[in-house]
Amino acid sequence: MKTDLSFLHVSALTLLGTAIIIAFYMGRVAQRISLPSVVGYMIFGVILGPSILNLIDQSMIENLSFLTQIALGFVAFTIGSELSLSSLKRLGSGIISIIFAESFGAFFLVVGGVYLLTRDLPLSILFGSVAPASAPAGTVAVIQECKARGTLTKALYAVVGFDDGLAIIIFGFGASFAKSLLIREASGTTSSILSTLGTPMVEIGLSLITGGIIGFLLCKLVLKVQKSRDILIILFGVVLLATGVSIRWHLSLILTNMMLGFVLVNSRREALVQRVTAPLREIMPLVFILFFCLAGANMKLSAIPALGGIGAVYILGRSLGLVGGARLGASFGRVEEKVKKYVGMGILSQAGVAIGLSLIIKQEFSQLSMQYNLPHAMTIAAIVFTTITTTCIFFEIIGPILTKFALKKAGEIPDEAS
Repeated sequence: MKTDLSFLHVSALTLLGTAIIIAFYMGRVAQRISLPSVVGYMIFGVILGPSILNLIDQSMIENLSFLTQIALGFVAFTIGSELSLSSLKRLGSGIISIIFAESFGAFFLVVGGVYLLTRDLPLSILFGSVAPASAPAGTVAVIQECKARGTLTKALYAVVGFDDGLAIIIFGFGASFAKSLLIREASGTTSSILSTLGTPMVEIGLSLITGGIIGFLLCKLVLKVQKSRDILIILFGVVLLATGVSIRWHLSLILTNMMLGFVLVNSRREALVQRVTAPLREIMPLVFILFFCLAGANMKLSAIPALGGIGAVYILGRSLGLVGGARLGASFGRVEEKVKKYVGMGILSQAGVAIGLSLIIKQEFSQLSMQYNLPHAMTIAAIVFTTITTTCIFFEIIGPILTKFALKKAGEIPDEAS
């Protein structure tokens, strides 16, 4: 039952400080029952959010959204700094086949499942277009918390780092096709799909170029800095710069910041890379507490009962597509057996990128509805947004749990971190 305590008028800073402290201990409790800490952080965020206490209300969530963006920037940088070309070569071409197989596996299974249920092709394509998007923060948080090391860990970094780029391409194609189907439904004419297909490719290209340029700036700045405190200051400023530029130019902040770490790890000696990344590891636990607590506050438990069959089909189709597709891709790529068996379990988390894509659908298809007098487009926008934001509750809880399980089964978690 929801209890509205927003009348207490607690300041945002007071609430944030209290939330960090209590969420930290909630994470410890989660660890004691063999769950990742992030589950505890998220549960406490749900308690504070509009679903229960409403201490963090919708306006406060919007005001604090910059913290989520900063956190995603650091997560993306961490992923990039693990993607050394020498390590990727050792993993082989299997990583590429895994990324393509799991992304398209999720797309086609979700499209097929939703279409069988609804007989609505534009709706099915939009759900399928969002399905490949993952949430790297959940996977990275578990890897760092468990101090995991090994080939599966490297594979997970690579897959969650690169599959968002492919997800954006798939979304661009899918959303364009669904839009053209609806326009044709309204006007009886065939619209040009090709005119809009270039948009995601431009976004990805500009994100990587921007990240590469700022990445080389980072390398120059940290080259002669020795103290870890000074390095952390420079790194913090550069990640904020890259994140701000990405938001201002409507680029992918994940790909831009990932490129920072990628340039660093592949253009500088390992000693310098360690000097830069070591102080970052000290602040990442705080970043994860802030990110997952706010992610939990964003979740609306009241929407869960309204999911119905579409939500169940989406969860099942996406899960089977990612896990089955990853295994299939790993078989074609001839990767190590433990990578083939467990990589799919480590990539189920879904949150920020998927919610962002569903918000784009809500905005663009609502406008399409008004422009062409298409009530169907408005209905689709509402269904997709509500379902995606709600199913993220499931994926953000089950995803980190399965990631930890996979790493443990693969023998990549040290005994003291288990």
